[in-house]
Amino acid sequence: MPIRILTGLQRSKDDKADDAFFYSQPRFVHHLDNHFRQRLTQVYRELIPSKSVILDLMSSWVSHLPEEVEYQRVIGHGMNLLELQKNNRLDSFWIQNLNVNTKLPLDSESIDVCLMVAAWQYLEYPEDLAFELMKVIRSGGKLIVSFSNRAFWSKAPLIWKNSTDNQRIQYISSVLTAQGWTDIQTIVYNDYKEGGFNFFSSNKDPFFAVIATKA
Repeated sequence: MPIRILTGLQRSKDDKADDAFFYSQPRFVHHLDNHFRQRLTQVYRELIPSKSVILDLMSSWVSHLPEEVEYQRVIGHGMNLLELQKNNRLDSFWIQNLNVNTKLPLDSESIDVCLMVAAWQYLEYPEDLAFELMKVIRSGGKLIVSFSNRAFWSKAPLIWKNSTDNQRIQYISSVLTAQGWTDIQTIVYNDYKEGGFNFFSSNKDPFFAVIATKA
């Protein structure tokens, strides 16, 4: 059973409507800048072996994987059919609201690497999902959670909305550790001053990643 860490208040969010309504219209835009995306692709290039079976969880119309690398299979999951259909890196995909049901329709130990990009910030029950991912990822497999300082804030639980960047890294790490993930590592590229809105700034989107391994 998953070990719960968050309180009910920490899971709450401003927009309590069904997520299916929020994601019903496709968003064919990049939510993170080019610098973030390039760094993310390089992380994938360095950490994901070719011929891996990849799960792109809470994906969209792009997966940010290096174009020159061939993988055995890339399985996608998301909330919008049109976005997933446009993602040419996906070999297959399915739609599921993980805030309603965290059970993944995948075989045990069938995945080498799971990717989550700007996604963890919307999870209401991250403990349950982290526990479920332990089942479907093979021994020695990895989970790569990446994010910046952007979000659809009305859909982000209070634990995310009210935390600093460092606190978000600690939060993800604590949830993963509680569910049995090991060798937690972090990557940080922070070229902006935390706390400012930077509406007119040319600073790059900060890059954060938490990487965990299934023992």
